[in-house]
Amino acid sequence: MSEFSDSLSERFLNFAVNIMKLDAQLCKTYSGRHIYGQLFRAGTSAGANYEEARAGESRADFIHKMQLVLKELRESHYWIKLIITSKLVTTHEEALKFLLRESMELAGITAKSVLTAKSKKE
Repeated sequence: MSEFSDSLSERFLNFAVNIMKLDAQLCKTYSGRHIYGQLFRAGTSAGANYEEARAGESRADFIHKMQLVLKELRESHYWIKLIITSKLVTTHEEALKFLLRESMELAGITAKSVLTAKSKKE
């Protein structure tokens, strides 16, 4: 495995860990629990799908799994924006800003990987 892939894997792991740390703050209300559940599923799934993509059986399998990663990151980004906009969490603003930035950066890297893999496929 490449150093870049290992570094990206760590970023996905840290992204999920930082989402998990929001549990106590978000799960105090019904809407917070619902939104946290959605964010938790999407945010932790992105990293798991990235690990699956790294072990892809073919270029097509890699592309498919990376597209799943991208979908999960976009969904995570939405839920994070919703948390910020609705002010469900007011004590961890920096953590939320980090997650918002990280979701955008990881999505950009993932999208570029998909495009690169697709161009090599043709």
